[in-house]
Amino acid sequence: MNLLIYKTKSELLKDLADYIIAIAEKAIAEKDCFNFVLTGGNSPKELYEMLSTTYREKLDWSKVFFFIGDERNVPPGHESYNGLMAKKSILDPLNVDSDHIFFVDTTLAPEKAAIEYAKAISEHFKGADLAFDLILLGMGDDGHTASLFPGTAILDSKEVTVESVYVEKLATYRISFTAPLINKAKNVAFLVFGEAKAEALKHVIEDEPKDTHLYPSELINPIDGSLTWFLDSEAAKLLEN
Repeated sequence: MNLLIYKTKSELLKDLADYIIAIAEKAIAEKDCFNFVLTGGNSPKELYEMLSTTYREKLDWSKVFFFIGDERNVPPGHESYNGLMAKKSILDPLNVDSDHIFFVDTTLAPEKAAIEYAKAISEHFKGADLAFDLILLGMGDDGHTASLFPGTAILDSKEVTVESVYVEKLATYRISFTAPLINKAKNVAFLVFGEAKAEALKHVIEDEPKDTHLYPSELINPIDGSLTWFLDSEAAKLLEN
């Protein structure tokens, strides 16, 4: 596990963008494509805009396949739909072909949406190991990541797949990669900034023994891949080491 701590968010985002491009270039050189899982919420929006402008000419984006790590159970055009934020901030600006984008079909019931999304991913990998080149994650101030929320049933899943999960505190369903699917990735990167995340981050990084039902981000530990945390000084302020 690598912990990278930055004084400012702008420094953090620049290094994270450089990191993404480096991994993408390596993947494209090795197999002529880069399988990239985006995280939702508001935190990565500035990063995505940077990739689609400042970094537009630094990569052959036509060789990138984009996936969404989790989705809210709202219509595709809803302002809370993670795919819509990605579409506006990076996918449309880069003119990404529709067959290179994997959205969750939330017009379906949550369980069916998860099944169909898992099927689409499996077909893309054509029977190969479901190991994404890079999965980008955020972390909530309750320690959740993707839609792996504290106390939810999906935390006990052993399946390398996508599942629907009911999040009681939000009174809604979500569709999410399971922890075993995330942990198959070649690279996983957390983007975490702001003082509001400091308490949860301290538990996730430093607690022994782990309590993954209380702080689900503790579940993320790639089997054969690398795990890197990109943190600003405010989020990292309570870390002892």
